[in-house]
Amino acid sequence: MLKSSACTKKQLLTKDFEKWAKELNEPVKLHRKLWEWFYISQVLHERGMLQPGKKGLGFAVGKEPLISLFAKMGCDILATDMPEGGSGQSDWASTNQHSNNVSQLIREDICPLEEFNKRVKFRAVDMNKIPSDLGTYDFIWSSCSMEHLGNLRLGTQFIVNMTKFLKKGGIAVHTTEFNVSSNDATVDNNPIAIFRKKDFEFMKELLNGCGHMVEEFDFFTGDEPEDLYVDPPPYPQKVHLKLLLGPYAATSFGIIISAGEPHSGWQQFKATMKNKFRNYR
Repeated sequence: MLKSSACTKKQLLTKDFEKWAKELNEPVKLHRKLWEWFYISQVLHERGMLQPGKKGLGFAVGKEPLISLFAKMGCDILATDMPEGGSGQSDWASTNQHSNNVSQLIREDICPLEEFNKRVKFRAVDMNKIPSDLGTYDFIWSSCSMEHLGNLRLGTQFIVNMTKFLKKGGIAVHTTEFNVSSNDATVDNNPIAIFRKKDFEFMKELLNGCGHMVEEFDFFTGDEPEDLYVDPPPYPQKVHLKLLLGPYAATSFGIIISAGEPHSGWQQFKATMKNKFRNYR
């Protein structure tokens, strides 16, 4: 089964990932966004989450096709995106990457409209202020969103807070930016934060302390020519497995979490966060 790992050419071109390209009606090309969608789908499939009766919660879904795919497979989905007027919302809307109602999510080439409407609901949710009444789910996902929450602290806070909405034994899979240039210096402010190897290891420490389990990390980022190429702004995207963000090369990284007992270890989490981030509340 897949580990918590980084985007690589070799993984993107596997038969498993090619299967998801067909399901999503997407061409297989060397682009990390496609890797994220295929990775999330394969992780959930391997762990028995993509089947009738399972409930899923997606954060900052934008216009991604995963909602239609999961509905087609019989899952009941609550899709969320940032509220109207939220920080950065206009930027995402201007590039057609923001949704504010369920009708904007449908991909009828993936899922019949009647089936989609039966299985998918939408709600505006601020990932920094997740409402307590969302319910509990078999699986939770997000695709490159936690790095846009303001800084490393807020992204880390989200990754632990969202486990409150996972059933015991449930699976969360999140992709985000991974700094492959440095394990020390990085970007830690709006509009993006770039997580380092040590930041993922800190998340694992926190999540384990809260009674959850993080799948083994594989920080290998590939060694083929396409893996070594860093796409510069404005990102021509012929090969886009890594990109230049400021002075740092980054790629996508997926973290997989299996939920334990809800709320266990929360006092330890708060204490650890206060030690790590002075302004944690």
